[in-house]
Amino acid sequence: MTNYKKPTLDKDLDKLGYMEDAAGNLSRRLVAPGVALLFIVLSAVIAGATGIGQPGLFVTVAAAAIGAYMALNIGANDVANNVGPAVGSRAMTMTTALVIAAIFESAGALVAGGDVVSTISKGIVDPASVANPGIFTAAMMAALMSSALWINLATWIGAPVSTTHSIVGGVMGAGIAAAGFASVQWGTVGSIAASWVISPLFGGIVAAAFLAFIKNFIVYQDDKLAAARRWVPVLIAVMAGSFTAYLAMKGLSKVIKIGLGEACGLGFVVGLGSWIVARPLVARQSRGLENRNQSLRKLFALPLICSAALLSFAHGANDVANAVGPLAAIVHTAELGDVVDQVSIPLWVMAVGALGISFGLVLFGPRLIDMVGAQITKLNPMRAFCVALSAAITVIIASALGLPVSSTHIAVGAVFGVGFYREWYTENSARRMAYMERKHDTKVKKVRPLKNREEQTRRKLVRRAHFMTIVAAWVVTVPVAAVLSAVLYFLLAPFLAG
Repeated sequence: MTNYKKPTLDKDLDKLGYMEDAAGNLSRRLVAPGVALLFIVLSAVIAGATGIGQPGLFVTVAAAAIGAYMALNIGANDVANNVGPAVGSRAMTMTTALVIAAIFESAGALVAGGDVVSTISKGIVDPASVANPGIFTAAMMAALMSSALWINLATWIGAPVSTTHSIVGGVMGAGIAAAGFASVQWGTVGSIAASWVISPLFGGIVAAAFLAFIKNFIVYQDDKLAAARRWVPVLIAVMAGSFTAYLAMKGLSKVIKIGLGEACGLGFVVGLGSWIVARPLVARQSRGLENRNQSLRKLFALPLICSAALLSFAHGANDVANAVGPLAAIVHTAELGDVVDQVSIPLWVMAVGALGISFGLVLFGPRLIDMVGAQITKLNPMRAFCVALSAAITVIIASALGLPVSSTHIAVGAVFGVGFYREWYTENSARRMAYMERKHDTKVKKVRPLKNREEQTRRKLVRRAHFMTIVAAWVVTVPVAAVLSAVLYFLLAPFLAG
């Protein structure tokens, strides 16, 4: 029988197969950057087409490209805080989260994103100090570019950071480079710095408080389902009322002017109506379920999905301004040759921000979603529900007290708060021990002693490495963005401020 096996030919064919696999993997990795680059180019083309015949066309086109890049980075980094807990708790899949977040981010940006923004972001720089149109344009472009670059780097290292703080740092650095330290309103900068501590601390405390309530009044009750039928409708009502007030204050304030009292009153009415509706629904859903924790998780899954959608809507309504605010200011200044305190945002500019956030989320968001939802600490629907609820309630409390907060820091701080509370509760709760003893679970009485510090660290419920990385990124966001913006200003000023 003839042997047709050719060792040399087989080796060559294997090498070709490996090369094809490598080429396929490389091409798949290049799809997301390619689509992102195409979006940036299309944004610049649209800006050029709408600005034909207008002065400052080159500046408008360049600013549109930078604004699109900024919007992509906001979507890649910041949106993870809204849907990450829901994905990490397996209340919904990554694909479902991406679709829901993209739809509601775009809707929030387009419906309630606002038609008027301040050209000097957050009042960081005195407008009189950069009244020259060329200097102002260079400063805004430097601020926008530096913020986008820093957020891109933070996404690459896996750290969710505040896009608002990034743009604030960028504006501050460009303002100092353009007009000196006296141009910066340091009182505003100080209040923003205070939010580094206030936001995550508030978010963590509120989330831990709700988790403590759920554990003590539902999880460690003998009849879990009876406790759930009593308290889950109350928690749903609190969530509905909180998100109504949150959206009224943060999302719809650009459309209808609503004060804190009116928002809270509207939230109370919606919360009461939600409680009336939720009671029979929860009772019907709990029928036939077993008296165990897995059944409780099913009762929290739908409210958690709703909270992710609402958070995405509010985020799109607010943070789209971080991308399109400076862009709109540059476009307005280029067209009119003058600097004013407020500008109207053209529809194409708002569309660049809304679509850019959605594209950034879909193309690059899964990594940060996984970080927030699964890698910091383990989440289930009940814990993730506490994180989402904390984001809405903390913003309302902070607004009532006049405290500046970051939604990014609140959400991540809430995840940390849930994890640290679980560590404490597991080790110290007398109620948990009594419940486990009633269930005759002897495992809690015979815990294997830990042999060394490394093993103790591995068994912590919050991963310390991620904690330190994220906190470090938060601390350096404003100064890094400021320094980078100042450098970029000095590079751009000779071409734009002359």
